[in-house]
Amino acid sequence: MNGRSFKSLRLLLPLGSLVFCVSLMAIPTLSQDNQQTAPDNTKTNKDQAGPTADQQKMNPSDQALTQKIRKAIHEDQSLSSYAHNIKVITQDGKVTLRGPVRSEEEKNNLEAKAVGVAGQGNVTNELDVTPSK
Repeated sequence: MNGRSFKSLRLLLPLGSLVFCVSLMAIPTLSQDNQQTAPDNTKTNKDQAGPTADQQKMNPSDQALTQKIRKAIHEDQSLSSYAHNIKVITQDGKVTLRGPVRSEEEKNNLEAKAVGVAGQGNVTNELDVTPSK
């Protein structure tokens, strides 16, 4: 290598390092403000008294009741997606409805569907009205 090439190389190395460092500074960094924390409803789920979804009975009559109520809810397209996703828990012929719905009207509508299947006095309505923001 001649003296001229070596001198050029010595000049290019610091320039390359500078370009690399500037490019690293241009990479956007994630700040805590831009990140959203997933909602944690563990405490809400643990504090519930009464039956929970994992306590659904596996006997055929309770499964049939739950299936009929779910079918009635699914067929009603006027309900919100919240209402379509409520928990229906059946134990020994007693039905518990849980979860958020968008209005008092939806809450009453869902209860009426469950009472129509399970009968009066066999439905506990624990639905919460959570209006849209």
